[in-house]
Amino acid sequence: MFQGLRTVIYPAPDLEAAKEWWASVLGIQPYFDEPFYVGFNVGGFELGLDPNADVEAGSVTYWGVPNIEQALGVLMGGGAQPRTDISEVGEGIKVATVLSPNEDVVGVIQNPHFKLPG
Repeated sequence: MFQGLRTVIYPAPDLEAAKEWWASVLGIQPYFDEPFYVGFNVGGFELGLDPNADVEAGSVTYWGVPNIEQALGVLMGGGAQPRTDISEVGEGIKVATVLSPNEDVVGVIQNPHFKLPG
């Protein structure tokens, strides 16, 4: 079901400061830079900054899946509880989160454009 890690999204209430810090640390500029989200391509994986994310909840890691509906069914069949509904975030990319029985936030992402480098 899981294809591997894909994305980590950090809360960034001061989006400009977070973007500048990550750009300096990574040595690259974001490939996507909008007021609602900034994305860096780090070795083919996504490091995202979300100004609207809950700082207290912390970062969210997303596992790649080929079919998000099926993956959510498996997760909830194993005892997870829904946290966020499936959202299409553009270009056919869908994300959702659940809470595991241990109350860990587990994110899933269906990204038809993702290809591992090399």
